[in-house]
Amino acid sequence: MSRRHAERVLSQWQALSAIIKQKKQIQLQGDSLDTPRLVAVARYGVKASVDALPQAVLDKIDGSVQFLRKALEQGDSVYGVTTGFGGSADTNTNDTDTLQVALLQMQLSAVLPVAAEQRQASTTSGPRKIYPDGEPYSILSMPESWVRGTMLVRCNSLLRGHSAVRLNVIETLLALLENDIVPLIPLRGSISASGDLNPLSYLAGALEGNPDVRVWTGPHNSRKLVTADVALRQLNIRPISFGPKETLAILNGTSVSASVATLALHQADNLALLSQVLTSIGVEALLGRVESFHPFIANVRPHKGQIESALNISSFLKGSSLARDGEEDAASDGSLRQDRYALRTSSQWIGPQLEDLMLAREQLEIELNSTTDNPMFDAPAGKVHHAGNFQAAVITSSTEKTRLALQMLGKMVFAQSTELLNVHLNHGLPPNLAADEPSLSYTLKGVDINMAAYMSELAFLANPVSSHVQSAEMSNQAINSLALISARYTHMAVDVLSIMMSAYLYSLCQALDLRVMNVRFMGQLKPSIETLTTDIFGRVLESVKLNSLNNSIWATISHSISSTTIKDSANRFIVVAKSAQSVLIDALGDIKMSSENGLDAMSLIKSWTHKAAGISKKIFLENRAAYLANPDATPYLGSASKRMYRFVRQELQVPFHRGLVDHPTGHETQEKRSKHKNTGTQISIIYEALRDERLMVPVMECVREAVEGDKGFISSKL
Repeated sequence: MSRRHAERVLSQWQALSAIIKQKKQIQLQGDSLDTPRLVAVARYGVKASVDALPQAVLDKIDGSVQFLRKALEQGDSVYGVTTGFGGSADTNTNDTDTLQVALLQMQLSAVLPVAAEQRQASTTSGPRKIYPDGEPYSILSMPESWVRGTMLVRCNSLLRGHSAVRLNVIETLLALLENDIVPLIPLRGSISASGDLNPLSYLAGALEGNPDVRVWTGPHNSRKLVTADVALRQLNIRPISFGPKETLAILNGTSVSASVATLALHQADNLALLSQVLTSIGVEALLGRVESFHPFIANVRPHKGQIESALNISSFLKGSSLARDGEEDAASDGSLRQDRYALRTSSQWIGPQLEDLMLAREQLEIELNSTTDNPMFDAPAGKVHHAGNFQAAVITSSTEKTRLALQMLGKMVFAQSTELLNVHLNHGLPPNLAADEPSLSYTLKGVDINMAAYMSELAFLANPVSSHVQSAEMSNQAINSLALISARYTHMAVDVLSIMMSAYLYSLCQALDLRVMNVRFMGQLKPSIETLTTDIFGRVLESVKLNSLNNSIWATISHSISSTTIKDSANRFIVVAKSAQSVLIDALGDIKMSSENGLDAMSLIKSWTHKAAGISKKIFLENRAAYLANPDATPYLGSASKRMYRFVRQELQVPFHRGLVDHPTGHETQEKRSKHKNTGTQISIIYEALRDERLMVPVMECVREAVEGDKGFISSKL
């Protein structure tokens, strides 16, 4: 049994959880940085250190510095150290230290929010916007988590000893990170070839104490911006005076793209797992078939991703009373023998995305532990290599795959959601998943519309960035990766798909409640209808014919109940009862009635119809009231849906939507106001839990249970 993607993501989740819980410093040495460590530092504030560097690493760092010094003493020409930069590399200088300052001045050129004191000092006349178009820092600068990850990756790369950067420069950058001093870095301006020159220049500006480079500082709940020189002074850290190659080594690398892409992929992997859990819940909510995920189907077309996805979904469905096992023949009501594509082919759809995400992960984790600047020094061999490891096309390749995978998963979720909310396709669930009367309640119709908007945006974001490369910098950088732009758009795709999945999970929980409410109703209704039929027709039908009649009536009523959900309960069950009249006429057609004994066939049928309608309506309303008072679908659910349902209903306190009665108004008591929320608010609660990864706890438990089930199965075969 192979769950390569699921086991990898679970393993990384467990490693991340352990790092956060233990609060141990991450030890960097240039070759051991991975996703859990990066996420722990970037998002959870875990510290990083180089205190335990092996002597071999220290020797490589110092060796590269000494090698460059000797090369300069011999009068060697070294790009970016004795020459100009890029298309201007035909200039030469012996003033190597000043050249590094010139590089930094050239690159500190991005648009960032103007400092408040500069804005106030402006004498420009004219009106100022009272209501701006957005928060300028979120529009123009990177989130702190991206920058923290960048600082970590840059340190790790420079530790590899190919860049001629002194250890104290690396230690100073880590000291900023340790003290939560995070440079304000521009969101835009990098083409990610010659690395991420523009954003990385602001790291170097912070290290030199540039008074026009700002950094975030202070407690998490009250961050503020100060200039780099002030921040260094407050920490008693000496500003760095860069030596030969050091500015270039900091700027000329892929660390920003690698950090941003890895953080996006971490979330994309989580969403890929969640998509499989949601699909399993969708199978239950839509009374789908488990047979779609039978091992034989994947084994005869043995793509690794398809095998894994089918195995995962079938494991998640274990214990379900709602999903069908596939042994039933085509239903007599004329419904499809097999599920529609959004469920039936979901493992074939998800599988290739898992394979792409695995390759994307491999590409990024190699990049995290790579040397990506130019030139590079092989001190033991006495060689200077002028090359292009800064070309971040491998990161673009990773992010383009990731973003397309997100779109593919989103399209599947959209199709499943559309089927769930379409009364003509959802196997008897009420229109708009409304728990009350459909003529005055449109519970999730707005969500149905929203999902189309989300899907359209996600599909647009899936377009490749790499096809929009422009020649840059005197045509020297005629091809450039645009990796950071691609990584940024991948984060946007993560955001949109997270919204979609949150809305879908909310709809699924609503559907599960409605489905179980209906199962209970049908379970109570069937014996009551059989009793009524026996009471009325038992005098004129033999037991064999009576049993056959009961079966025929129930099949007809079941279909009618499923197909009349658009009607209010006041009229619905009259229609349901009348639907069985043709069955009754056929059954009584050959029987002679005695009018003297009051056994007139049509009178009996009318009597049965009237009473059946009344009984059905009474049981329906009583069952609905009882379920609304104490909703609990868990006894009917599979292992995964049970966990997710409990998390939403109990942990997040997002309740079963009872319909129009749950709409908040200003006339309610304070107690009711606190309970009643708009549908969007409830979905937002789920969304926040997904984005801060609380929702991934039950998802990972589903995966862990499935993996441990595999081990138990294998050991039982030994």
